[in-house]
Amino acid sequence: MSANGRLDVLKTYKMFIGGAFPRSESGRSNVIKAADGTVMGHSCHASRKDLRDAVTAARSGLSKWKGATAYNRGQVLYRMAEMLQGKRAEFIELLGSRGAGFQPAQEVDAAVDRLVYFAGWCDKYQQILGVQNAVAGPYWNISTPEPTGVIGAVCPAEHPLLGAVTLLAPVICTGNTAVVVSPAFAPVVSVLGEVCATSDLPAGVVNLLTGSVDELAPVLAKHRDVDGIIAIAGTVSPEIAKALREGAADNLKRVRLFKSAPLADATAWQSPGLLESTVEIKTVWHPVGS
Repeated sequence: MSANGRLDVLKTYKMFIGGAFPRSESGRSNVIKAADGTVMGHSCHASRKDLRDAVTAARSGLSKWKGATAYNRGQVLYRMAEMLQGKRAEFIELLGSRGAGFQPAQEVDAAVDRLVYFAGWCDKYQQILGVQNAVAGPYWNISTPEPTGVIGAVCPAEHPLLGAVTLLAPVICTGNTAVVVSPAFAPVVSVLGEVCATSDLPAGVVNLLTGSVDELAPVLAKHRDVDGIIAIAGTVSPEIAKALREGAADNLKRVRLFKSAPLADATAWQSPGLLESTVEIKTVWHPVGS
């Protein structure tokens, strides 16, 4: 209750699925408290049905996003950086003293920089990852990268904003769509959804779920309409890492556990090498005219 006797209208921090902000179909929610124990609001606790809905949304948004020009994708990622910068004060307040290693302002600034960095790679990575192969015969043989498809990302709990952006930016840079599962402080992830919703990002490209990794990650790995899984080694338990690999083996989806490094380390996390995990290489033969 506020000082003047009014009841405060507390925010319910929702998921972001298919360009909308639904509550969990299960009706489950968690109480969000500040460090002093004050109730800040409530957050949705995603269910397995919510995850399946998110995969459906990601699949429906894939054709439009991967069909967009590289220039357009770069503009959208840059717009995400602009909108995140505009919410800088809100994110700093939400992050508070959570996490260790660097301050909330540094985390927000690093997340903005990471989006700008990968926005710049949208129209360049094909030249770096693609190649013209030397062959004996009257043919051109060209290998070029294409989006893998729907990528599931399991985010770290520490540094919820930068962790989500670090995994998300390379995925959408290369034309994939994403289903993000985060065990982190839900308000930060929900407000990141607000950034996505106001950044000209087509519906379904980014889908954000907050909840239990133990419950959701194995379902994500087994889902046959998910084409790849990414996470950071050391931020998921050995049991979850095993569940991701075993679930993915059923339909041969790619699983990549990135080498653990401090999220603030731009050298480790701002690299075109990260893009290689989110693409498939297609090789084309073409006859050379006389």
